[in-house]
Amino acid sequence: MIITRSPLRISLGGGGTDLPSYYREHGGFLVAGALDKYVYLTLHRTFVPDLIVKYSKLERVAHASQLEHPIVREAFALLGLDGRSLELTSMADIPGGTGLGSSGSFTTALLKVLHTAKKNLISPAELAEEACHIEIDKLGEPVGKQDQYIAAVGGITAFTFHRDGRVEYRPCKISEESLFNLEDNLLLFFTGYSRSASAILKDQNDKSKENNPVMLDNLHFTKELGYRSLESLENGNLEEFARLMDVHWQRKKARSSGMTNDRINEWYNHAMANGALGGKLIGAGGGGFLMFYAPEKTRLRHAMREKGLPEVRFRFDFEGTKVVAQN
Repeated sequence: MIITRSPLRISLGGGGTDLPSYYREHGGFLVAGALDKYVYLTLHRTFVPDLIVKYSKLERVAHASQLEHPIVREAFALLGLDGRSLELTSMADIPGGTGLGSSGSFTTALLKVLHTAKKNLISPAELAEEACHIEIDKLGEPVGKQDQYIAAVGGITAFTFHRDGRVEYRPCKISEESLFNLEDNLLLFFTGYSRSASAILKDQNDKSKENNPVMLDNLHFTKELGYRSLESLENGNLEEFARLMDVHWQRKKARSSGMTNDRINEWYNHAMANGALGGKLIGAGGGGFLMFYAPEKTRLRHAMREKGLPEVRFRFDFEGTKVVAQN
């Protein structure tokens, strides 16, 4: 049996500039952090000839090409595996559709478990590129490269997306004190809504391809916010980082009518009135998790509890996608 895990993520600045429709023309930049919340994949041999795949559904097929799950099907094809006499199971600490990049985490964990089964060595960058190839090139999803790269690499990392498709990344140079304060003062609250990122991102994708001036101005400004967020993190100015998060959220809402709703806006305003210095909705929008930076944590927790929003506590993950068990 082989077990792999891949971390979920939060965007810390510049999110949205990693879509090919934008960075291929203008270049993208963002900062992301991997969380100690994971997607897990297990793979083991069985005594039956079929391939068994367990996720929210159960599939049993004679050959991997017959699978309904598009990512699993394409991953087996990419590695030249037919799946005979294998059983693959996925689990996650937090369900998909909640804005934490679960699809990219799933794909990297899947590829890692299959490469390990074939005894292939693969670097984090290669793993991320293969995951991007499956989701963007093979399946045509209107998603960016952030999720796959931060899942594979881990840490709090700055990514530059070049026009030719290359991705450069480096760990953010954050002091130990700033890192501890960031972990302590960043709070995640679940809105109760889950949604498909593809529907919301498609609107941004289409407008970017059409060179819509409003969308492009928004994304240019968002990229600049990414650079400024990195600077504030590396300088230890976390109050400025929090302020930039709020600016980011105000601009992000303008990208799509599906980005927010009245209840999310009410919760956001309630948090800002009860100790939060800044915040935003994580992911493509429309649901998932609200994230706030709040030195007055107890006050904010009580305020959000009043509204019925559960908190998910976390630390950052600095290992990325990895094998956690093999025998």
